[in-house]
Amino acid sequence: MKKTLLASLVCFSSFSLMAANSLPEQIQQDYKQHLGALFTHFHQHPELSHMETQTAKRLAKELRAAGFDVTEGVGKTGVVAIMKNGAGPLVMMRADMDGLPLAEKSGLAYASKVVQKDWDGNEVGVMHACGHDVHITSLVGTARRMAAMKDQWSGTLMLVGQPAEERVGGAKGMMDDNIWGRFGQPDYALAFHVSSDIETGKIVAEEGSPYSGVDSVDILIHGVGAHGASPHRGKDPIVLGAQIVMALQTIVSREIAPREAALITVGSFHSGTKNNIISDQALLQLTVRNDNWETREYLMAAIKRVAENLGRAAGLPEDQLPEVTISDEPTPPTVNNIPLTQRLKKAWAANMGDKIFDNSYQRLGMGAEDFPFFTTKPYIPSTYFAVGGTPPEAFAAEKAGGPAVPSHHSPLFKISPKPAITTGVEATVIALLDLMPKR
Repeated sequence: MKKTLLASLVCFSSFSLMAANSLPEQIQQDYKQHLGALFTHFHQHPELSHMETQTAKRLAKELRAAGFDVTEGVGKTGVVAIMKNGAGPLVMMRADMDGLPLAEKSGLAYASKVVQKDWDGNEVGVMHACGHDVHITSLVGTARRMAAMKDQWSGTLMLVGQPAEERVGGAKGMMDDNIWGRFGQPDYALAFHVSSDIETGKIVAEEGSPYSGVDSVDILIHGVGAHGASPHRGKDPIVLGAQIVMALQTIVSREIAPREAALITVGSFHSGTKNNIISDQALLQLTVRNDNWETREYLMAAIKRVAENLGRAAGLPEDQLPEVTISDEPTPPTVNNIPLTQRLKKAWAANMGDKIFDNSYQRLGMGAEDFPFFTTKPYIPSTYFAVGGTPPEAFAAEKAGGPAVPSHHSPLFKISPKPAITTGVEATVIALLDLMPKR
């Protein structure tokens, strides 16, 4: 990284939004007049990954209406909107836009009733069960505010509507379509995700890794088939597979430092056809997760070591040892640039108050995101933050024994759109104005 870029990140901006008190009111008014109805439209018309044709078309229309130069069909269904406003940095803000194959059971008056054929030709219910409708609505709100405030910033703003985040392929598809070569490589990249685990009106910006890296790993176990009554005549791949499953757990619990994030989950174990036949083959399918590349490399090597050596212990010849296959394209961990994140947190605190941050939030799972395909190679300083989506009274009711707050990817999923969208727009606009000061 160039020294000048490092210096700009380390030396925090003294940015303070002009007419700061007016920005929230302007966003609230925009929600009342336009964004609220737009959110309802997106929520009621979800589309599956790589099939977001109508969503992309409507998003492009909204961004053009805001004054942006819009290109559609980037990475199949992606949208790239550009607004040039004089000399200055190029900053990208991304929003994902695909839905999930779930029939909505939220009970909302505006619940999705969409049925769509999935990638295998099956008819499935479709809903926005992860809040991507919030993201693209907020992207439009950001476009409208930034266009109205051109006298307060300089540079080039790139707004990206990204497809297929749920299948972890949309960002890579846009990169494969030469997005940086066609539109310019950003100096900074931003994104946010609405969260049902965070109170509305709050944001979370982790100084580190908000999302984990992930690999899919297959272990093909060779055996020798035999009659179930004569196990001594064969080599049972199910027994060997069970030993491998249990031994894999010790990699994380006994080889990785206790405070280092790592996970190995065996999600699928297939073998055999009948209760009295010892199969000659078994297949394990794993998801393996990490928060940095060093841990990933250790996990991959350890999985191969455990599988192969247990095969040797079972008496398999060298040419029949378990075969470990790692996915061709691992998803990198999402790693926030710490100086950049600290800079933006300072701007958010100055303009939204210290209470905007949910300092009690702790990431307990190891979910993954495909946003780092944009920011890892080549490296782009980035911040991925979270915006609260659940009102505090819903958490209080859950704590008192009431209904649980629905999780993401649940057919019951729901968030409060107005505070989530308005907070998302305000936080994004403040971040952009800080990174793109008027020259």
